[in-house]
Amino acid sequence: MINLQEWRRGGRVFEYRGWPVFTRTGGNPEGEALVLIHGFPTSSWDWNKIWPQLAERYALYAIDMLGFGDSAKPRDFSYLIADQAELIETWLMEQGVGDYHILAHDYGDTVAQELLARDRERLNVTRTGVPKLRIRSVCLLNGGIFPETHQPVLIQKLLLSPLGALVARLTSKRKFAANLRKICGPATPPTAADIDGFWALIRQNDGLGVMHRLIRYMPQRRQHRARWVGALCNEWIPVKLIDGLLDPISGAHMVARYRQLVPDANVTELADIGHYPQTEAPASVLSAYLDFRASIAETSVTVAET
Repeated sequence: MINLQEWRRGGRVFEYRGWPVFTRTGGNPEGEALVLIHGFPTSSWDWNKIWPQLAERYALYAIDMLGFGDSAKPRDFSYLIADQAELIETWLMEQGVGDYHILAHDYGDTVAQELLARDRERLNVTRTGVPKLRIRSVCLLNGGIFPETHQPVLIQKLLLSPLGALVARLTSKRKFAANLRKICGPATPPTAADIDGFWALIRQNDGLGVMHRLIRYMPQRRQHRARWVGALCNEWIPVKLIDGLLDPISGAHMVARYRQLVPDANVTELADIGHYPQTEAPASVLSAYLDFRASIAETSVTVAET
């Protein structure tokens, strides 16, 4: 686990379209690149409980997307999922990253789906030669990857309503903590340190002032369903789902839909866990993810030998 102060000290600022964006890199420079994409309404600090272990094996890249955490939260930004994907790709190319793997959660799942769609498009346009960026695998944690199974909680519905700006302004730390506890497993509630850190990052840079804009990712999921769900149903990149089944937003009901739509679905079900597996059950998430990566490596060796 890395506390928030230490996390911030290890970060750097990336300038994107004139806006400061918080980024954090680290890990094994000899390892493959792993990009960690956070969810709504938190930040890259979400990964702090598994960062040290992942850092032993992989070169890690994490970013607070625009509107989140310690990054800028402009009032005049569109907050389109496509724009967040563009931010991540721009930053990765600036870092000299080529091939990379993705570990994502919640809102970050949708950004990962857009990145997957872009990866497929690049492969289809062969006249441009070898793409500069290539995704090698994707692992998703709880998120609304299918709009038809996404079950938003009341606060999300209110933020999306015409009263969204007012609702965001009236949100308090106490209300935030109560909502967070409702979506976590009853045996794995957020700690006081989790709540303090999440709330500090949400409020940073007047974050409450843009929450009603950020929540517009939900109608975007319906608008781009064919593109984003289609990107998951692929045969060119290994995809893994790790899901806390007690999540009221995207738990067991979403897993059932995933198994229906995704060919040869690779799923790890966490029976007693809710919406934040990486903070509720970091050891289980880490074990499932490392097993997934080991299976990819074994497949690559087998293909190379035949």
